[in-house]
Order: sequence, then structure tokens, then C-alpha cells
Amino acid sequence: MHVVLVEPEIPANTGNIARLCVAVGSSLHLIRPLGFFLSDPKLKRAGLDYWEHLELYVHDSFEDFLEAAEPQRLFLVETGGAHLYSEMNYQAGDYLVFGSETRGLAPELLKTYEDFTVTLPQRNVRSLNLSNTVAIIVYEAWRQLDFCDVKNSF
Repeated sequence: MHVVLVEPEIPANTGNIARLCVAVGSSLHLIRPLGFFLSDPKLKRAGLDYWEHLELYVHDSFEDFLEAAEPQRLFLVETGGAHLYSEMNYQAGDYLVFGSETRGLAPELLKTYEDFTVTLPQRNVRSLNLSNTVAIIVYEAWRQLDFCDVKNSF
């Protein structure tokens, strides 16, 4: 599966997500503008020494991402999405799209993919931290795929 961050702002979140992607075998797509430089020490520190193992793509816009990646299935994650994240049937090769920490995803993008928006249940907060949200949804998708390609035995 693929993780897509649209205009991420906080380097530590992106670094944590990069490490998660290595752990589960996902690629990471970053869509500009980024709120940090790829050389940011906070980004590098959060990703630890896993950067060389990350399949990383950087795109100048969402349109450039669509053209380069040619995704077959996209799931957009947003507070108030149409579907509960755990009710979707994820498939290998799916793209999980997350918005920036302060703005989320653009309304026009959400409208375009309205039937493919998912959300996490929550109460007493506006939203969860981006890296936590990505981890929850990526692990649910990976669980549905029977943790394919895992090298550890349980």
C-alpha cells in the first residue's frame, strides 16, 4: 500500500510516518508544498536510520502525483469522512491520502473523492495527531491483507 501526505507541515510527524512506512513496507508520497526541508534535523531524527530503506516520492502537486503514480484506488482520510476506516475493504496497492496537520484536505479534493473518504471515530478532540492517524489506518489495512510480507513469526 502507499501513504500519501498532502502538504505536511510538521517534520517530526513526517519522520514518524516515514519510519512506519518502512516497518510495514509502504511507499511514502509527499505532495508539496512541504512545511519543512527534507534535510530538516527533526525530520531525520524522527525517521531514525531508516531513510535508506524508504521508498520516497515527492510530487509538486496533487495533479502531478496522480499523473506519476496512476493510483487505481484512493482512500482520503478526513474528520467527518463518509465511511468508518475499519469498514473499508483495503487491497494491496491502495493509496491512503492524508491532509496537512492544520488544514486537512482541500474541500474540492474531498468532493471529488466523496465516496472514498474515511474517518476515525473520536470524541472530545478535533482530531488526532497525523502520525497516530496514519498508523491506525495503515495497520488496519495491513491487517486486512493478513500482514503480507511480514518476516517475523507470531
